[in-house]
Amino acid sequence: MRFGQLRSFRFLYPALFLFVCGALLAATSPEIPVVDGGLGSCRADFTVKDDSGKPIYNAKVSVTIKYGFLNKRKAELEVGTNSDGKASVTGLPNLPKRPLEFTIKSGTVSKTVTDDPSENCTGTFDVTLSVH
Repeated sequence: MRFGQLRSFRFLYPALFLFVCGALLAATSPEIPVVDGGLGSCRADFTVKDDSGKPIYNAKVSVTIKYGFLNKRKAELEVGTNSDGKASVTGLPNLPKRPLEFTIKSGTVSKTVTDDPSENCTGTFDVTLSVH
């Protein structure tokens, strides 16, 4: 009788292991999309939500960076948000000639956020896109 009870517990261990692994995978948040400008060590992190506070998936965050002699060169960067409404732009220049203007757009609604990496090298922005 005792051997039969031990044998049934032996089959529960793999099921318990799979349950724990599944719970750990479900608890991890989605990877934050990142675009790298390769022009410096500064960054800007965005969280995009709607009027009701829900994250917006695939809202586009874009910026044009002019650099080089007489600002003749430019880098156009764009990244979409994940299901948590998060996205990051890295590799921003530490001393841009002008503050950077980020455009956040979802559907027909857009908003512009200005950041000067020379004053705030690690910018964090909570953006609410509203219909009205």
